[in-house]
Amino acid sequence: MPRYGDVNVSFLAGGRNAQMGMLDGKVAIVTGAGNGVGRGEAVLLAAHGAKVVVNDLGGSVTGDGADAKVADEVVEVIKSRGGEAVANYDSVADYDGAGNIVRSAIDAFGRLDVLVNNAGILRDKMMFSMSPEDFDAVVKVHMYGTFNTMQHASAYWRNESKEGRQPSASIINTVSSAGLQGQASQINYGAAKAGIAAMTIIAGLELTRYGVRANCVGPGGATRMVGAAMAGIEIKNPDEYTEFTAMNPGNSAPAVVFLASDESKPLTGQVLRMVGNSLCVYKPWEMGEEFFATDKEGDAAQWDPADIGRILGRYHFKTMNAGIDAQRRR
Repeated sequence: MPRYGDVNVSFLAGGRNAQMGMLDGKVAIVTGAGNGVGRGEAVLLAAHGAKVVVNDLGGSVTGDGADAKVADEVVEVIKSRGGEAVANYDSVADYDGAGNIVRSAIDAFGRLDVLVNNAGILRDKMMFSMSPEDFDAVVKVHMYGTFNTMQHASAYWRNESKEGRQPSASIINTVSSAGLQGQASQINYGAAKAGIAAMTIIAGLELTRYGVRANCVGPGGATRMVGAAMAGIEIKNPDEYTEFTAMNPGNSAPAVVFLASDESKPLTGQVLRMVGNSLCVYKPWEMGEEFFATDKEGDAAQWDPADIGRILGRYHFKTMNAGIDAQRRR
């Protein structure tokens, strides 16, 4: 696998060798910004000049409880470093609460330019043991939560465009390999994350005319969610790391800063993965080679179910040798 290097790339955490000011004048919302990935994103967005709404209900990994101190602490971290931030404690799973999150940015800072959807919970179980309540709770926070904030933000940006104030705005949604590649025991979480990727592609198609880009980031690292599944792993906040470590959940924040900035134009409808010091782009669902059913005269015909396994086995899955028939393919 090829590796690419550039003397201008810094892998240091916290943006210490990075060029600041990529987001000067912009206002950003980060949901689920109290811990882990979202906290790293909020802190780095602020370091690059954005004014940030730090949203976090302050609940547990499974979505229970609430604690305002979680968001407040991140606001204090940002302010202690010279940035501007306010806290919001609404739940993204509540449609009206999502509206309050968007309004809090406009009320506090007069505008909204960036929406980062990161809020999430986990309730992992194999599907035969999972209750409908556990499935619904995870989908409500991840997928409905992402829709709820996008709906309110997109209505604001559409109105701004119609009023002659064309936005240069960005939506950045959080996905996971559990949804794009699959992970046993996470059928609820994986379904939500795959749905978010699809919603993001569609948002990109719908909102370009209004000056809004929509992309995804697939992060990684030692988060509370990972800790719930892997006992004994050390959990630290991104701003507590003093040197590069592959498990720092803040390592994906540079991708969010890039997508939030005008330097990412005209990129939209894409899914980036940034884990550790690795960067790649997920390939979307795409059609593979097509095979056509024909009758004995070569005219188009409906498929015979008995032929499907033979054709796919020989020519796609390669579970059998096609033999001389391979020379007669259309």
